[in-house]
Amino acid sequence: MLQLRSDSLATTHAIAAALAGLVRSGDVIVLAGEMGAGKTAFAQGFGAALGVTDHMTSPTYNLVHSHPAGRLTLHHADLYRLSTQHEVADLALAELAEADGVLLVEWGDVVGGALGEHLLVRLETVEDDGDDARALVVSAVGRAWATRWEQLTRAVEAWTC
Repeated sequence: MLQLRSDSLATTHAIAAALAGLVRSGDVIVLAGEMGAGKTAFAQGFGAALGVTDHMTSPTYNLVHSHPAGRLTLHHADLYRLSTQHEVADLALAELAEADGVLLVEWGDVVGGALGEHLLVRLETVEDDGDDARALVVSAVGRAWATRWEQLTRAVEAWTC
């Protein structure tokens, strides 16, 4: 588990970009946190680092947006409106990532077990340090990130608490 600190939107984007530099086709990244914690801001920084050029918004009502991003396609999902494992299964999210890209899931912690192995990024606001300050906790679920964990640790070292 890595504990990180962001003091600004630009820093949150930089942390997301560092993580994006390590992803491979088939990876699943789950973003967790309360409303307003910075999940979509993280997703925007992640997408920009992969090469997404269109404006990224939270796909709350569409559930999934796919963004061609150079070497990979970024599939950005928002599960906030889903309430059952069955609804998640119907989306076939894991198959999207395996086919041609990376899956980034907001509110995915609610159904994390249905998403298989993934990297979990939990974002929290930091009340006493400005509007854009965030605490981030990064952990791996399963073994998919085991071989890249040292790389990830080095990539985010500047923001480690």
